[in-house]
Amino acid sequence: MENIEINEDSRVPKYKQVIDSIIRNINNGNLKIGQKIPSINELSEEHLLSRDTVEKAYSTLKKRQIIESVKGKGYYISKTDLSIKTSVLFLINKLSTYKMKIFNSFVNTLGAGTNVDLDIYHCEPLLFESILNKKKHLYDYYVIMPHFKNEELQHMGCTDNILKAILSIPKGKLIIMDRNLDSLSKEAGRVYQNFTEDIFEALNSGAQKIKKYNKVVLAYPSKAVYPYPSGIVTGFKRFCIINDLNFEILDEIYEGMELQKDDLYITIEENDLVNLVKQIRDKNLILGKDVGIISYNDTPLKELLGITVVTTNFDRMGELAAQMILDNNFIEVKNEFNLINRNSV
Repeated sequence: MENIEINEDSRVPKYKQVIDSIIRNINNGNLKIGQKIPSINELSEEHLLSRDTVEKAYSTLKKRQIIESVKGKGYYISKTDLSIKTSVLFLINKLSTYKMKIFNSFVNTLGAGTNVDLDIYHCEPLLFESILNKKKHLYDYYVIMPHFKNEELQHMGCTDNILKAILSIPKGKLIIMDRNLDSLSKEAGRVYQNFTEDIFEALNSGAQKIKKYNKVVLAYPSKAVYPYPSGIVTGFKRFCIINDLNFEILDEIYEGMELQKDDLYITIEENDLVNLVKQIRDKNLILGKDVGIISYNDTPLKELLGITVVTTNFDRMGELAAQMILDNNFIEVKNEFNLINRNSV
């Protein structure tokens, strides 16, 4: 093929150089719709490229519907209007600061060549199924955060109907985020947290500081409108038992808490954190000395206030999912989760 430019000195991967060259030929009119292009073998031999490199380039172009393969005949240009963007449905369980960090990172990493629609199902299984059933053929890719609640407002697993709706998404078009689903095909991408192991390992990394407190209290909202994974409680209990710590689990930070010196609180919801800090100040206790606080999930405000957190990297989660689409490489990645020590412990 003419005008395929491979720069050996460039740091751009060769498969990407092949893609860019074909797109450039389409844009300048050298390649027309329906026109045949070289086979994988022909292109690899002509430009001294490995078959894997050309296969990856052609696979990406097929995903973007720029070329198509006809069995026994070869590859042909199937789209020349490249102004039509790749489309993605980004389906989340709730609207929050953390979810929007993931979404914004995802969109920014993909760049201007992709149209991303955001939809919210509010942890409602029936609404989730309805959205997917209506939109399962409308997008090139689907990014899903599968968190659901039952009638008792408890975080629950995926029912058969939920799994059926997810499995209706064509292979190679699905990315599961935030929560792993082992029952899905390995062709689905995954960027997930392990809520039990994550909080256990993060707290364990700060065990030396935590053990100076007489009691550890987890404020876990068991009846929240948007329930949190119960694995958080499991991992917390495991940490306390293994480290022989006195602990208690509360539904919330109540007004008029019986605050005592040498208590450490772990909060999940922002309102509980604010309420607790206010009560500590009102009682003239010193944060990080008399009473400790660890908050779940980081924000700029927590960093500004010097609050120690256990948190995943939300920006990284969005970047990883977007990169799977850009590279056409759907893999399984456990996102990093760490304790960030500040002044509140």
